[in-house]
Amino acid sequence: MFSFLKSDPVKKLKKQLAQKQEQAMLAQRNGDMRKFAVLTEESQELVDKIKRLES
Repeated sequence: MFSFLKSDPVKKLKKQLAQKQEQAMLAQRNGDMRKFAVLTEESQELVDKIKRLES
């Protein structure tokens, strides 16, 4: 009945993913390849979580 009040975990993960991707892009532009690699790996983990939740 009150399912519209529950937060959507996929929406929250997508927001985190967008933030990680933006941070990774900025790290790459600044030449910090280690940070870029770490952030890219974290964003890939978020993509995997999103796919699992959606299926």
